[in-house]
Amino acid sequence: MLIKSLAIATLALSISHSAFAAEPIFAPGENLTIQGIPSVPQSLVDRVNRYTNFRSASLNSWHPTKREMLISTRFGDVAQVHQVTMPLGMRKQLTFFPERVGSGSYAPIGGKYFLFSKDIGGNEFNQTYRYDLATGTTTLLTDGKSRNSLGVWANKTNRVAYSSTRRTGKDNDFYIMDPDRPGNDRLIAQNLGGGWSVLDWAPDDRSLLAIEYLSANESNLWRIDIATGNKTRVTPEPIKDAPKIAYSSAFYSKDGNGIYWVSDRDSEFSRLSYVDLKSNQISYVTSDIPWDVEDVDQSPDGKYLAIVTNEAGVGVLRVLDSKTRQEIKLPKLPTGVILGVNWRKDDANNPELGFTFLSATQTADVYSIALKTQALTRWTASETGGLATDRFSNAELIKWPSFDKLTISGLLYRPIAGKFPGKRPVMIDIHGGPEGQSRPYFLGRRNYILNEMGVAMIFPNVRGSIGYGKTFLTLDNGFKREDSVKDIGALLDWIKQQPDLDSDRILVTGGSYGGYMSLAAAVTYGDRIRGAIDIVGISNFVSFLERTEGYRRDLRRVEYGDEREPKMREFLTRISPLTNASRITKPLFVIHGKNDPRVPLNEAEQIVKTVQQNGIPVWYLMANDEGHGFAKKKNVDYEFYTTIQFIEEVLLK
Repeated sequence: MLIKSLAIATLALSISHSAFAAEPIFAPGENLTIQGIPSVPQSLVDRVNRYTNFRSASLNSWHPTKREMLISTRFGDVAQVHQVTMPLGMRKQLTFFPERVGSGSYAPIGGKYFLFSKDIGGNEFNQTYRYDLATGTTTLLTDGKSRNSLGVWANKTNRVAYSSTRRTGKDNDFYIMDPDRPGNDRLIAQNLGGGWSVLDWAPDDRSLLAIEYLSANESNLWRIDIATGNKTRVTPEPIKDAPKIAYSSAFYSKDGNGIYWVSDRDSEFSRLSYVDLKSNQISYVTSDIPWDVEDVDQSPDGKYLAIVTNEAGVGVLRVLDSKTRQEIKLPKLPTGVILGVNWRKDDANNPELGFTFLSATQTADVYSIALKTQALTRWTASETGGLATDRFSNAELIKWPSFDKLTISGLLYRPIAGKFPGKRPVMIDIHGGPEGQSRPYFLGRRNYILNEMGVAMIFPNVRGSIGYGKTFLTLDNGFKREDSVKDIGALLDWIKQQPDLDSDRILVTGGSYGGYMSLAAAVTYGDRIRGAIDIVGISNFVSFLERTEGYRRDLRRVEYGDEREPKMREFLTRISPLTNASRITKPLFVIHGKNDPRVPLNEAEQIVKTVQQNGIPVWYLMANDEGHGFAKKKNVDYEFYTTIQFIEEVLLK
């Protein structure tokens, strides 16, 4: 009887424990450093699972002799290069690395191999590899240590001109290599600085067209003789005290008689221009379009120019006849964003243009347009976790006056009204750059915040954003840095006036420069927000400028100011969030990658330590295998799970 009684008692105790057992906890990876973040319940992971399984695809390269392409998409932890041999055909994965692989590019002569680039742990020290299609073998072509661009193919051979920091660690010297013969690299030009890159080869392959990037507002174009390395300026000499001019997207006309470039010369917006190399006469191709030209590609025979303009954040595709400059009729595309226009090379009878398209309701996928038949072809159909994305919220353009009456705009995504009645909490997400722009992109995981949590999302384009003219772009430079923070204050005022938005429940977040902005908002408007999320953000401008990688340090000084000058150093120190950390009184979530070359990890560590000492709740997430933002799915997922928890804690409780 005693044994039987003990057995019954043990069974009862077991049933009691099962009834009140703790909820299973999701186990994060050992690569993550976690402080102050509560455990993630498995039920949260299960709840958001479908929203973490969106995929996307982007066009990398057309095959030179076949109607097939290389694309970038993810089927494991990170994006890899895949081959697609027919529209909506099977995606054959070609590269299999633990790190993200990007920019696959077929060899233009024969197409028997392609080049791709890859870094380690997000450190951005990219190396170039050759992938042989017949054997599947991969060969390292660069030194394995420096930072290298993928390069630009020559016209008549499979030689590649590329930039590399291998000599000094910060100068982008130019090299030429033949990928068929690894180790044959030849130095062409050196002592160029960190802002130089190769754009194109001359039609006779005797010289290179290169850009000298000084800032978002200023750059120059040069021709570099391959035999001697001598540089010849292509763009006019800058005039003292005249407005600075930015050039980009330059390439030779196929006949070699001229050069096309995009510039804001004599204009608020960037126009496609053409310079005749014999007369040096400049003509403007897109003067009738009052928006920035952001992408352009010339057809292989030179007859057509594909142009993408950024019109209030929306991408508009046009194709022009290069001689008459008249528009060619195209199929109508939905409202969205168009990226990476790329002509197919082997069909002059029916020229075909490939590109990547995405919108607020559609993840990125690859399409093409055939000019003669007017056929619009979809090449990829990326999975969306089984969710009907056409029902997702569309972006709504909003505008508000800032402190100085300047009009600022942004995109508002509202939750489904019937599902979430009453005033809704707001998440303000500020882009990086600062020369970036919030556009009607597909929000991916963040659609969960809208659809299932009922949180409205606003993506502001504060002063200093691209897309609104070169004057607007400079309004946050140097000593005007805090004016962009005041734009967020004006947005808070606007939110307070909206009948369906709750101005008492606002969270501010952002990445990179947006991370600085979220910290600055926490300092300046702490009484008007509930919390802030800082993702790879700047906490102290002086330490940031002193520690960012050498190849980009001078470029960033043009934007933020030179910390070596006493007056500017004092200003940058005074406005830095770290200096004002005692004014951060609301919960803070800081996210960073250990290998970040742009905004070093120290920027996160110092703000976390200081705010913690002030007794304010701080969540801290650091990934040992990431750089400037998380790229690996397992890390991105955990970042999202904890972000959901932070939003629930700060906005919804």
